[in-house]
Amino acid sequence: MGRPKHGGNLAWAANIAGCPISSIKDFSASINPWGMPKTVLKAIQEQIPRLTAYPNPEYPQLKSALAGHHRLSTDYILPGNGAAELLTWAARELARLERTYLITPAFGDYSRGLKAFNSNIVTLKSPLLPFGDLSSLIPRDRLQNSGLLLNNPHNPTGKLWPREEIIPYLKSFALVVIDEAFMDFLPLSQGQSLIDLVPQVANLVILRSLTKFYSLPGLRIGYAIANPDLIQKWQAARDPWSVNSLAVAAAIAALKDREFQQYTWDWLVPAKSQLMESLSEISQLQVLPSAVNFLLVKSDVSVTKLQEELLKKYHILIRDCLSFPELGDNYFRIAIRTPEENQNLVQVLKQLIEYSSY
Repeated sequence: MGRPKHGGNLAWAANIAGCPISSIKDFSASINPWGMPKTVLKAIQEQIPRLTAYPNPEYPQLKSALAGHHRLSTDYILPGNGAAELLTWAARELARLERTYLITPAFGDYSRGLKAFNSNIVTLKSPLLPFGDLSSLIPRDRLQNSGLLLNNPHNPTGKLWPREEIIPYLKSFALVVIDEAFMDFLPLSQGQSLIDLVPQVANLVILRSLTKFYSLPGLRIGYAIANPDLIQKWQAARDPWSVNSLAVAAAIAALKDREFQQYTWDWLVPAKSQLMESLSEISQLQVLPSAVNFLLVKSDVSVTKLQEELLKKYHILIRDCLSFPELGDNYFRIAIRTPEENQNLVQVLKQLIEYSSY
């Protein structure tokens, strides 16, 4: 079984650890640790008897729920089989342009999608982490007939760019695609989403995921917000039933669950602060600031060896960064989990790093 390119590969981890999948404590996938909301579970259960019928390929109820959530017309919304499906369609649009600019390190599926359509990828590599402002990364010239694929908040660094930094580039590029998969982890007062600008900016596409915040990665549910002409184009070209009925029911229920949303926001701020502070006490680790529910950590010791020992001795899985060529064996990423799990992780990291020889 080869080394995974994404977090959350519990089968691989269990094979290394020599334990059942259920025994793995997963810090590698940046998923809300509180699990799916009870309201979502109830909605899924109520939908099961209706699985004998095809879902409506227009998804009117889900579109209506998303439109109300974002105060948009349903014409601007396209649900998808996770944000990954919609990223593929966005990559096809970007590939029609002369070049696509991509800030690296970057989520591996961006290159996968762009390369699938033979896009001319121009990587923008920062010499240092954490990133600075966008003007230090994106060139000012040769942007005509070019596209920009931007992840905000950024994975794997957790960097959040203010919307004021992004807006000037909307006029510079022929197409701007912004992946906001982790934006839900920011309270509305702190979010930097550009969704509200889509009706006024025809060359802007926003991708969103519902799987991370609501802990639903197995259901695969996301959505795109874009110009209605582009939405209709994608809808006409893709499989008519991209979203299953359980995912539709789960998404509608999740969007209504204000209590779960507030609980997550209230948990994340102190949990992240405490974990960053505790990790910073380990001299061999350098924690990068993060706006969301995961941390990128620079390590003075080999991460692959550290990852292996964590699995074999403690059944803990962290996300190595070997799939990010700019990071390699000197970085790892961890999700922020419950206070008890976070404390346990710090304790075993201290034991392994401070008392072991690498």
